[in-house]
Amino acid sequence: MSDRERSSTARVVPPARPRKLAKVPFVELADRRVQGVVSSGSDIGRVYVSSVTAGTYAFACSTNNNRPCGGARGTYCNHIRALLVEAVLQYGAERVARYLRVDATGDELTAQTLTTAMSGTRPPQGDTTAAAPVFSRFLRHLAYLELDPTTVPVPEMQWFPPTRAVA
Repeated sequence: MSDRERSSTARVVPPARPRKLAKVPFVELADRRVQGVVSSGSDIGRVYVSSVTAGTYAFACSTNNNRPCGGARGTYCNHIRALLVEAVLQYGAERVARYLRVDATGDELTAQTLTTAMSGTRPPQGDTTAAAPVFSRFLRHLAYLELDPTTVPVPEMQWFPPTRAVA
């Protein structure tokens, strides 16, 4: 067994471009949504859980304690716009567009062109029930950052059962 196979770390796909984690510390393409955690611009202790659903472009934005975002009234708020910018930096504009099923045309595909294409459809207000699991995954990721590097297995990162030797 190689050192890599014994390690408790997983290979991470590098971001399409470097991004700053202060404004949007967590962004993912999961559960048919671009979703993540966005820091508040006015209160250092507050974060927002924002998401955009693939296909319908339904959006949701609320604080980590489920209070609705005041800016997400009928259109994408600044938190959702920041989330989309960081998703494009992390995954690349083409991948985000494919994931959200956005039919954006033009020479240069950016977060702005994606947002404009999605806004043209009058996106509905989304369901905020996804906020709790997204925030929970974000907190779990933070806990992993506090672990010391090791080659000893970390039980909560053991996703696959041990394989049996075939005789």
